[in-house]
Amino acid sequence: MSSLVSAAVKAPDIDWAGLSPLLALLGGSIVVLLVGLLRSRVARYGVVPFLTIVSFAAAAGLAVWQWDERGALISGALALDPLYLLTAIGVAAAGVAATLLGVGTAAPREAAHGEFHGLLLVSGAGMVVFAGAQNLVVTFVGLELLSIPLYILAATELHRRRSLESGLKYLIVGSVGSATLLYGFALIYGATGSTDYAAIRTALGDAALRDDVLLLGGMAMAIVGLCFKASVAPFHQWTPDVYEGAPTAVTTFMATATKVATLVAMIRLFDVALPGVSDVWGPVLAALAVIAMIVGNVGALGQSSAKRLLAFSSVAQAGYMLVGVVVGTQLGAQATTFYVLAYLVMTAAAFAVVAAVERESGTDDGAAFEGLAQRRPVHAVALTLSLLGLAGVPATVGFVAKLRIIESAVDGDYAWLAIVLVVGSMISFAYYLRLIARVWSGAPRETPAPATAVAPLAGADPVGDALSGVRAPASAAAEPAVPGAVWPTTVVAGISGAAVLVLGIVPGPLMDTVEAVGRSLPTIF
Repeated sequence: MSSLVSAAVKAPDIDWAGLSPLLALLGGSIVVLLVGLLRSRVARYGVVPFLTIVSFAAAAGLAVWQWDERGALISGALALDPLYLLTAIGVAAAGVAATLLGVGTAAPREAAHGEFHGLLLVSGAGMVVFAGAQNLVVTFVGLELLSIPLYILAATELHRRRSLESGLKYLIVGSVGSATLLYGFALIYGATGSTDYAAIRTALGDAALRDDVLLLGGMAMAIVGLCFKASVAPFHQWTPDVYEGAPTAVTTFMATATKVATLVAMIRLFDVALPGVSDVWGPVLAALAVIAMIVGNVGALGQSSAKRLLAFSSVAQAGYMLVGVVVGTQLGAQATTFYVLAYLVMTAAAFAVVAAVERESGTDDGAAFEGLAQRRPVHAVALTLSLLGLAGVPATVGFVAKLRIIESAVDGDYAWLAIVLVVGSMISFAYYLRLIARVWSGAPRETPAPATAVAPLAGADPVGDALSGVRAPASAAAEPAVPGAVWPTTVVAGISGAAVLVLGIVPGPLMDTVEAVGRSLPTIF
């Protein structure tokens, strides 16, 4: 009897080498969590962040090691291809940046260092699963694995009301998006009879199925759920408040890594599983891209907070990236992949400078950036390059990325969408250049002393705050000013800012890498 059972039930073959980037993140989270339990201050404040960076770096290195491998993992649940591996590298880079920006801040101390960094690694692992999934169920598992830790991380500054508020808002809106996506996946399964992307694509070969109400409803709900996660207007309501209220290190990770994973997941779902009905979802995504460009750029014009400005900017940038998904071609997939990687370095540089200014002044208001060029020239140059790249100025990687997106739109008969993109980019110059002008003009501001804290929340630790030098600003809107520990922001800003310029002047290596995405998936389009 036992032999019959063993013959009938066979465990799936597991390619441990292909899974190694994911295992590095999950294994690192366990190690970091255990080391964080040690009482030694050196272990918590030094060893834990170091091991987190090592885990992210190991994931990136293992992805490079597997670059030439092609296939499927765990019975086809995950893809082993450049799109999966490139996502692992991008998430690892964003994780290293977030870890460095978290050094010396209040969030890891208040949430416990092991838990904070462990959640960061688990969320990164969820992003890798989300981007590599070839199955509706696995896609949803990856989404929840990346989202739940971020809900907690957004609220890790336990003594600051805005951080707790951002965590709650992200939880509520994120749960709505997840539920909508899951219901949409259920309807797609009901219409096609399968959860595997390849089988769904095959089922859609039946012309009668393409008009099925279940399928159309499922696609609509899937679009809504994914647009919630990608901050595509009008499903962007959580973005400005969460970006502003969350610790800047967490905001950096959300703004960069989440965008990379979500756009790659959208490429897989729409251009791999559902290309047969692109005439249905294509116009819908095109309309959402236009709305995102308009709402994001217009919304950013009136923002005084740098974090809220970058939040609305991210909404517009999501609209630009969505254009590559809309066209449903190899060139579109390559253009979107190039854009999300370019967006990663540009946004990391911007938030690194925001973190430095917050540590000095306790606020991210635009006035705090006045005279930054005199105080911190490295940060000023990095922020300038970042904003110029986001605007699409030549000689930056953002310019090359937008050219690729425009090329894919024109090639895919969406020239009108390319025109909207250009107009949106022109509008963005107004708010990007306004912040750049503040950085390079005006006398250097004296760094104000952190304001006395308002009435603490229940459970606050005033003694611990006093010992660590952390005080909440009177507005309780921005991160508390933390003396010292500015070197991590300089490292992230300097490297990311240099990458914006170098990849804009010499984009060839990144283009060649991204083109491998199209060559590895010739049967998808």
